[in-house]
Amino acid sequence: MAVIRAAGIFSKFATRKYPLWTGHSSRSLSLSPSLAARTHVSCELKDDVAVIRLNDPTAKVNTLSAQMQSELMELMGEIWSNRAVKSAVFISSKPGCFIAGADINMIQSCTSSEEATRLSREGQKIFEKIEKSPIPFVAAIHGHCLGGGLELALACQYRIATKSRKTVLGTPEVMLGLLPGAGGTQRLPKMVGLAGAFDMMLTGRSIRADKAKKMGLVQQLVHPLGPGLKPAEERTIEYLEEVAVGVAKGIANKEVLLTKEKKLMQKLRDTVMDLGPVRKQIYKAVREKAQKETRGLYPAPLKIIECVQTGEEKGREAGYRTEAENFGRLAVTSESKALIGLHHGQVFCKKNHFGSPEKEVKRLAILGAGLMGTGIAQASIEKGLTTILKDTTMESISSGHEKVYNSLNTKVKKGALTSMERDVTLSNLSVQCDYSGFESADMVIEAVFEDIDLKHKVLKEVEAVTPPHCIFVSNTSCLPIKDIAAASKRPEKVIGMHYFSPVDKMRLLEIVTTDKTSEDTLASAVSVGLKQGKTVIVVRDGVGFYTTRCLFFMFSEAIRIFQEGVRIKEMDTLVESIGFPFGASTLVDEIGIDVIAHVSQAITKAHGSRSEGGNMDILKTLLERGFKGRKSGKGFYIYGKGKKDKTVNPEVDEILRKYKVTAPPAVSSGSDLRLRILSRFVNEAVLCLQEGIIRNPVEGDIGAVFGVGFPPCHGGPFRYVDTFGAERLVSIMRRFEDVYGDPFTPCQLLLDKAKDPSKKFHN
Repeated sequence: MAVIRAAGIFSKFATRKYPLWTGHSSRSLSLSPSLAARTHVSCELKDDVAVIRLNDPTAKVNTLSAQMQSELMELMGEIWSNRAVKSAVFISSKPGCFIAGADINMIQSCTSSEEATRLSREGQKIFEKIEKSPIPFVAAIHGHCLGGGLELALACQYRIATKSRKTVLGTPEVMLGLLPGAGGTQRLPKMVGLAGAFDMMLTGRSIRADKAKKMGLVQQLVHPLGPGLKPAEERTIEYLEEVAVGVAKGIANKEVLLTKEKKLMQKLRDTVMDLGPVRKQIYKAVREKAQKETRGLYPAPLKIIECVQTGEEKGREAGYRTEAENFGRLAVTSESKALIGLHHGQVFCKKNHFGSPEKEVKRLAILGAGLMGTGIAQASIEKGLTTILKDTTMESISSGHEKVYNSLNTKVKKGALTSMERDVTLSNLSVQCDYSGFESADMVIEAVFEDIDLKHKVLKEVEAVTPPHCIFVSNTSCLPIKDIAAASKRPEKVIGMHYFSPVDKMRLLEIVTTDKTSEDTLASAVSVGLKQGKTVIVVRDGVGFYTTRCLFFMFSEAIRIFQEGVRIKEMDTLVESIGFPFGASTLVDEIGIDVIAHVSQAITKAHGSRSEGGNMDILKTLLERGFKGRKSGKGFYIYGKGKKDKTVNPEVDEILRKYKVTAPPAVSSGSDLRLRILSRFVNEAVLCLQEGIIRNPVEGDIGAVFGVGFPPCHGGPFRYVDTFGAERLVSIMRRFEDVYGDPFTPCQLLLDKAKDPSKKFHN
């Protein structure tokens, strides 16, 4: 994903507070018979204000579906023809959601760029009518206001938002390989300035209501109400509606101004921004930054910049035309289809497909107060799970508690939590050196060192002090769960939950089942993972499971390429050019050379000649020198105090030269090196599906992208095969196989797909 931070030029708009008008009389707006059966929108007349309520009865969130758009246009036509209506308010009846965006299925159904362009033009026309409405519209925002939802709000003459944690505004289209296609690229820069607009549109990042007000995106904030006779959220929405109706009346009566006199500094900034050379420099800087961040793999950011620049330099009509045309082009790109596929995959993986567990996990215990243990503990207590964190020494548990506190306190400093919320969250955590309290634990997660004897030891200790229903979870990245469960008296209660580091940032959770794991144990594990906010995939037991196994085969090839003369920084550039977020050298250092070495022994033993690549003795030599990666301060790189402060380790360069081999010219071009790395990963992923390690291509793609960084622009290894072509991939692998043998032998399922190109992994 592009991460563009156009910092330093954010506009600050002064706003004023307006009184709350009360005492409105209410009546339903008179409907013609043809409009009386509307299902997605409804309308009530409060005095002379039409309150338009949005509520899609078929979904948990509102989207700008064809049905909603059609009903909105019909209703607005009726409102405009009713002389009794002087102003209108848009508000959602759904808790926590104004409008979450466009209906992605509408976009996916487009079979050509021209069809998608027409879709964009239709959206532009609808919102242009709102913008040029003879009566003012107020957007009353509570909850998610994203994509097309924000574009609707931008077209309104006034915006009010609740200062609730649920209320966020954003343009996430870039995350789907698209751009705001209903006028957003034209209206947003006018409202918040070039820097603010680029920051939102090029990152896809959502902002909270208070920041939106500072930027000038909303004019007024409403504080949420606490519970009373009605639930807090219901009271908040009712209060928001009252405020919005009052403001709408005030605008219609000329008592509320839509604009305010700008302060001197704002006038000076606007004057400077109106200078052609200044704007030209901004476009140039943002374009260069976008190109660097995306490595040319994602076309949407550059198209967004083009739309904004066209509108600013050539006028409104040209800007809208360019926006619609670029939206159409992007909608049919392989990158957009890949990213939309990942979106649907995440939705699938955020549901529990195994039913409700017999007993809800309410009390959790975690063994090991290291990096993983504390990360799991924090993810648990933030979601209200009562959690025990146990380690063997006071020093360890004190350090673990401090890590959790510091992480939560960082959120306080950033305004994401209040100090009271931090303390309430922290009260869910207790730290200790013994097993007291484990007699009431519903689940125990061990996060101890990757040693089978140690895991057997803690498993036996846990089973001796926990109730029969308690589930034992191993957080391991490689050791087979069946080997761990061999020491258990109740193997049906043993399961693997492979978290990824850092736990608070990595979305994926890989749950690993054995032949003896019960369905209820699986349902409980998935339930806990979802409660922790994770995207969950379920895989079958095996050495390296799914994600670690695929990543190792890629690493194995990277080691071989090192031996063939590619230097450390060159390797990072090579892997990043494919679309991975980190280069191989950096990633090995981040994971830990000791961990990679440990995993390599297990996987090589399990998979034989297929796992061969580079000489893994290189890792042993690095460890003998004390090079473990970032954790030891030295690995492929030498690390300083800052996160980005690193230099190539010359001793590793020296070690690699000792293992150097001659690179075969026929398979050593830059393109070949990239395909060698990619094909090793992809072939192993397909083999995992063939063997039943993963259940379906959807989870295979989600696990690869969100677990180990497979390039999102390809949508995961299975979508990559569909797009690249199985027949073409097999042909390339056969060429590599002629040189290197078994490691490049295509698996049978890949061969089957190559024989019949019409059979895709994804429909």
